[in-house]
Amino acid sequence: MTTSRRLARMLVAIVVFGLGGASLAVAQDRDTQEVSRYVLTESGLAKFEQATRNISAVPGACEREGDDSDDLKSIDQMVAKMNSVPGIQGAIQSAGLTTREYVVFMFSMMQNGMAAWAVSQPGGKLPPGISQANVDFFKQHETAMAAIGEGDPCGDDGDDDAGDDPAG
Repeated sequence: MTTSRRLARMLVAIVVFGLGGASLAVAQDRDTQEVSRYVLTESGLAKFEQATRNISAVPGACEREGDDSDDLKSIDQMVAKMNSVPGIQGAIQSAGLTTREYVVFMFSMMQNGMAAWAVSQPGGKLPPGISQANVDFFKQHETAMAAIGEGDPCGDDGDDDAGDDPAG
């Protein structure tokens, strides 16, 4: 699976958690700086993976009644939306993260995945404000990060790999 395909799958996982259009709309300077300053680590990745598994087991976590995700404009709003679903906050905390850390890690992972892809393109350069160490971390852990988005934790049957195997 290509890097761009893996990144696309991560974005699908973000949408599953109800962040929809807001997933790329971390527009506030404070939020943008917080995501850019975040340092990806082995420990953070392990906690994020566990929190994601925990969330997928929370009843109702994937229901999107009255989905207002397009109205989410800040990390604070995303955290409040996630915490409004009974069980989500506990699922994340039991993995050793706060909901805010979970959201910031998710955006950092996405940002650095996009930067890794951009750098890999002919003539690609590291975007301003992006940490080379985080891009390197993403590249080293690309398989693990892509695996987070591999399965739809909400059990949707959208098999987007159906056309990938000519024999399938």
